[in-house]
Amino acid sequence: MAGSNPSSDDQDLHRLLFPKSRYYGEFSPQHLTFNANLQEFANRVNYISCLNTGGKLSSEDAYQQIRGLYQQLKQSKQGLGI
Repeated sequence: MAGSNPSSDDQDLHRLLFPKSRYYGEFSPQHLTFNANLQEFANRVNYISCLNTGGKLSSEDAYQQIRGLYQQLKQSKQGLGI
């Protein structure tokens, strides 16, 4: 149904596929944002690694994608002034 709230099953699936852990470091908006970006980076690297291991993505493509993600993470850190 369009426009309705996601079901409990959808929320459970989202939590399974995109896990987030608590932030225990020094609190600041910049640190919290970088932590979220770092977790997203780790999740994406995990998916890319699994696709590579399963033969769905070549090693070169996996490397290039991870390299691009790392560059984005590095730029994020610099942009946040951390």
